[in-house]
Amino acid sequence: MTLVDTIRGSLLEGFFPAGWDLAKIDALAARPPERIGEREKWWHPQFRPIPCNDFADFDVKMGHEIASTIYRTHRDGRPLILILPVGPMGMYRWAVYFLQEWGTSCGHVHGFNMDEWSDAQGNTLPPTSPGAFQHAMEQAFYGPLGSLTVPPKQRHFATKSELPSYAQQIAELRRQGAQLVTIFGIGRVCHIAFWEPQFAAEFTSEAEWKAQTHRLGAKLHPLTIEQNALHSFKSRTTLVPAYANTIGPALFLAADWIIGGADGAFGRGMMWQGMSLWMTLHHEPTPWIPSSYMPTLPGKLFFLQELAGPLIPECH
Repeated sequence: MTLVDTIRGSLLEGFFPAGWDLAKIDALAARPPERIGEREKWWHPQFRPIPCNDFADFDVKMGHEIASTIYRTHRDGRPLILILPVGPMGMYRWAVYFLQEWGTSCGHVHGFNMDEWSDAQGNTLPPTSPGAFQHAMEQAFYGPLGSLTVPPKQRHFATKSELPSYAQQIAELRRQGAQLVTIFGIGRVCHIAFWEPQFAAEFTSEAEWKAQTHRLGAKLHPLTIEQNALHSFKSRTTLVPAYANTIGPALFLAADWIIGGADGAFGRGMMWQGMSLWMTLHHEPTPWIPSSYMPTLPGKLFFLQELAGPLIPECH
């Protein structure tokens, strides 16, 4: 007896994205942990999932990958566009550490935050609010870098006034030879940034879906709100905005390289991201599962080994 067997007539009927085949998703999540790294035919030849034993390994490895990307482009005299998430966050401390150890300046880096909380009209939190992603980035990355930091004029945030110009700004930088790197986490409903799975219903083709650059006041899925209540708002669902500004697939899928992270474990065997990781890696790409496109790009996805499972019940 499972949700798949009992959902009809329940309060969850119609709750999940319409394009999700729950039985198929459950079959993916039921695979043994040792199969998590099996390559799928749609994976890019240069895409690699990288297991990490614990949070410490995860933060260091992901931070090193970010810092190495900044170092290499600095060495080569090439501008670097970083699409930046707020979550995961632990890697920023180590990126700062390595860059400071190497004495590497971020003067060539252009940071574009991928999303920000908003209301339905796209108005965002004040940048000094503790829940604002701009505040989080200043505290975790830009500020600690000190004299090596990204110049303020090259820090971009997903506000109502600036997000619509992201695509144009990024296109101009790429004409100047910039490398584009998407750094990302994976949402509970497999969003990238706050590009939610239910948006797929609005488009007549995959090509149209992929052409979307951004959205102001994106309506968030309830699971996205609850996910953030659990890991960012100390369980206070009442504090989480119901909307966000976000980049779209035309930007996050345009990357020359990706650096992903999945660290959604709470300890004592509890987690929220195991099924989402399996869907990302092993469900064929579909707009109904935005993160399923990330393995089609070159790069690395770092993940906590425990998220591979086995994803079987364990009462707490």
